[in-house]
Amino acid sequence: MNLILLSPEDIENHRLARVRDPRRLAHLREVHRARPGDTLTLGLEGGRLGRGELLAMDDDEALFDVTTLDQAPPPALPVHLVLALPRPRMLARSLEHVTSLGVKRITLLNTRRVEKSYWQSPELDDEKIRRHLVLGLEQARDTLMPEVTLAKGFRPFIEDRLPGLLEGRRGLVAHPGMPNGCPRGLDEPVLLLVGPEGGFIPWEVERLLEAGCEGIHLGPRILRVETAVTALLARLF
Repeated sequence: MNLILLSPEDIENHRLARVRDPRRLAHLREVHRARPGDTLTLGLEGGRLGRGELLAMDDDEALFDVTTLDQAPPPALPVHLVLALPRPRMLARSLEHVTSLGVKRITLLNTRRVEKSYWQSPELDDEKIRRHLVLGLEQARDTLMPEVTLAKGFRPFIEDRLPGLLEGRRGLVAHPGMPNGCPRGLDEPVLLLVGPEGGFIPWEVERLLEAGCEGIHLGPRILRVETAVTALLARLF
């Protein structure tokens, strides 16, 4: 945790902040080994970064004097990531990784090779998703929470949502065997679509290309989804 991320509810009188949840308290004690008088990096969710002095800490709460919040969070990547819903364990890691990298819009998509049971996973609970996003923000010293939406039908996504998402964005479908390699160093807005383990089925690829997306690949190696997404974002931006 490279940042103590404060919610608006943590702030009192514009200056004092109380951290009460067990996870952050345990991290302060066991990793930071924080003691009253220490100065730590703080950030206000949706706002700015700064520093704060730890005034007191016990088993129930940590009290900070928020001395400054004068730094902007790191810039977001100009990308909307559409990710075929991964298996639950991989979903957790993927959300944390892409949040750390600066992705602010994420759509989890149903495709033919996504197991139906994945949509029943507790990992899709709003609170679970938020927890993984927070971990990604804390890692990267960021304060701007990503927006996560669900698309449980592939055809409705293609017909109803994809045209709007492509307005003003370059659509890129990452899939093995596509004719072009992943471009590098883009500065334009991108809609990046990544399939599940095993990839999109041919019919899905055809529909995405017909809608105006470009097919790209990462070379001859077949990568796990979480590795592929990280490699794609690193190359693209």
